[in-house]
Amino acid sequence: MNWQKIWAVNKYWVMSKSQQQYDHIRLLAKNNQWTPQKSQELDKILDSLGSVSPTRKTLVTTYQHIWGYFKKECTDEELHQYLKLLDELQPDNDSLGPFLVQLTAKYQIDYLQKSRLIIELNEREGQSISKN
Repeated sequence: MNWQKIWAVNKYWVMSKSQQQYDHIRLLAKNNQWTPQKSQELDKILDSLGSVSPTRKTLVTTYQHIWGYFKKECTDEELHQYLKLLDELQPDNDSLGPFLVQLTAKYQIDYLQKSRLIIELNEREGQSISKN
């Protein structure tokens, strides 16, 4: 997989964990000048973020970016639900992520369906549903 595809898959996942690392990867990718050394650096960053927990701030930023895919198509009810969940958002009590997963499926946003963050949120919800 080339670096653009790796970045596309991981972009929001990285953003949800570290704005600094997100910005760093964007700098690496600047002007599409990619090298094997940059690939190694990207891999190291992705590995290092595996143990990093999102903060409220990083989740808000990430979810606002993801919301941009829905804001022109959503219903008024979905908009109100998004705003309510955004206001209540806490990293240890995240109802907004699963809501965005539902919207991704409903509106069939291909880019988001391939996103690591959406995939992991969906898997986590599937696990929590099957535990109950």
